[in-house]
Amino acid sequence: MRATDIIAKKRDGIELLDSEIEWLIKAYTADEIPDYQMSAWLMAVFFRGMTDQETAALTMAMAKSGEMVDLSLVPGIKVDKHSTGGVADTTTLILAPLVAAAGVPVAKMSGRGLGFTGGTIDKLEAIPGFKSTLERHEFIDNLKKYSIAVTGQSAAIAPADGKLYALRDVTATIESIPLIASSIMSKKIASGADKIVLDVKVGSGAFMKNKADAITLAETMVRIGQLVGRETVAVLTSMEEPLGAAIGNSLEVKEAIEVLSGRGEPALKEVCLVLASQMLVLGGKALTPEAARGQLNALIDSKQALAKFGEFISAQGGEVGIVSNTANLPQARYALEVTSSCQGYVKTINAAQIGYAAMRLGAGREYKGQAIDLAAGVILKCRIGQYISKNQPLATIYSNDDSRLEQAALVVKQAVSIDSQTVARPPLILGLVAKNGFVID
Repeated sequence: MRATDIIAKKRDGIELLDSEIEWLIKAYTADEIPDYQMSAWLMAVFFRGMTDQETAALTMAMAKSGEMVDLSLVPGIKVDKHSTGGVADTTTLILAPLVAAAGVPVAKMSGRGLGFTGGTIDKLEAIPGFKSTLERHEFIDNLKKYSIAVTGQSAAIAPADGKLYALRDVTATIESIPLIASSIMSKKIASGADKIVLDVKVGSGAFMKNKADAITLAETMVRIGQLVGRETVAVLTSMEEPLGAAIGNSLEVKEAIEVLSGRGEPALKEVCLVLASQMLVLGGKALTPEAARGQLNALIDSKQALAKFGEFISAQGGEVGIVSNTANLPQARYALEVTSSCQGYVKTINAAQIGYAAMRLGAGREYKGQAIDLAAGVILKCRIGQYISKNQPLATIYSNDDSRLEQAALVVKQAVSIDSQTVARPPLILGLVAKNGFVID
């Protein structure tokens, strides 16, 4: 085969064979195809799109480009969850122990964040002593014993995706549904999950800004799952404002503990219950989402989910005492309250700007490998639709560098718009995509 022929075929809108896609990805991963040819192919895909079969073939070719994790020794149906990303999206820290407490094994391979705040691994590393890199046998053993294990994403998992993503980033081919979908699903499939629940964020603080595009992405990923034998369900959730109140690593760990204790931001808890309900149904522990929700609430009320979080922390070397005493998490030296300059109803909260403020405080990275301040971040104290008095707190910001506070405070204040008229709360759950298509939940 020749890369030139495959590029020309896709350029002309002709469907590629599975074998052609497999050869192309294998050769590119082995550095046998130069970046300029792969860039041409990516641009052809960007304009011509891909069929479901092509997208599935691309997904499996990238998944098989590296190590395929085998979780067959772990009893039960392993269900993984993936979020397309958002601000104050603390769901993994809550979902993993909650679902594991219900008896569904949760095996997570997560990355570090590049952007507003740290990724799941950064958040967990805010827990003193937590071991975020597990050997494969440790990962499997923990999963068998505790039904939960989380480790850093291995470079051996879907290496073709890493190479392709870096190229897409500099060739203006990021915004392609087949390329986005195959990128996400290749890593989930290579990580060994039997079934997959996707949290597709929609709104100003999400990658997918409008519902129509989010539905298309969700439907594409669900169809990939069907074609490769991994049942997949996607839930569309709103990101018109930060999901939780906490934006920042140790702050989000604390909020996760609050939710698992039966408190915390109601919107964050609701999204976690919706996603976890789908995971229990796929994992065979409940017949319906409604029945699953009852189980999950019982696990929170009885503190079993919180105990599972402590068990998980202990199993990976972390200080289990933080479950009952969050003062042992990293604490910022400086704090500043951001107040409203007028009264009225909160009309919008620009999630992306709030996230940017958290990054400027030190909670996120502007470039790969940058050190982050695990204690820095924002605690949001308002929600869309809430009435705010003049000088009422909008947020409290935290950092170990006091020179960052004033600029971040200005960004937070500008991110919150206030109107004299009442404002309705935006819907939180926008729908669900399963094998039968999109439905309003």
